[in-house]
Amino acid sequence: MVQPSALVVDDEPKIRDIVRRYLEADGFTVTERPDGTAALRAAADESPDLIVLDVMLPGLDGVEVLRRLRETSQVPVILLTARDEEVDKLIGLAVGADDYITKPFSGRELAARARAILRRVNRDPAPSQDTAPIRHGRLAIDPARREVTTPDGPATLTVLDFELLLTLARHPGHVLTRRQLLQAVWGADYVGDDRVVDVHIRTLRKALHDDAANPAYIATIRGIGYRLITPPPSS
Repeated sequence: MVQPSALVVDDEPKIRDIVRRYLEADGFTVTERPDGTAALRAAADESPDLIVLDVMLPGLDGVEVLRRLRETSQVPVILLTARDEEVDKLIGLAVGADDYITKPFSGRELAARARAILRRVNRDPAPSQDTAPIRHGRLAIDPARREVTTPDGPATLTVLDFELLLTLARHPGHVLTRRQLLQAVWGADYVGDDRVVDVHIRTLRKALHDDAANPAYIATIRGIGYRLITPPPSS
């Protein structure tokens, strides 16, 4: 069995050592880098399966590193943030982080989240799931090819954003709570902040050119969750 690889990026050697030891104990092979520039080089040269990325890096900070990574790669990323960096958490998720964990953190929890992310990214569709293309108004969703087409052309979605749209499309017109979406997309073992759903809905809307104030595809049901809007008969 091939061991998954992880790149750990933090300017504190002690933090890198803690993360490395727990990930290695969980079966990862680990490389370390102390700053954003070195991290981008390592990500390009080594193509890790997962990156653990500190937000507060010298020079190129973690959010900017993530933004540059997302220009060419959908490698799963876990952000490490300080307790009071709420804005960085939300910005990081909006840019494309898969999860975040707050310092000080449990090494066991971080390793568990890393494994959970890889399971989500690498899992095959359940045999019972229909992989037939879905046509929903002006949206065309192909689960087998993992492609989405809008009136403006193909939409480029992250793995999680595609799964989120597909889950909504398989329950057209039904309101799905954040917890239901978390369990369907992130898995029952997800232990992070449920606001991750809201952030990914925002990035999904952006990819679909869907205006949150006057949505054509995804409706927000305040205090509950989201639903895919039923198109009018003429569409």
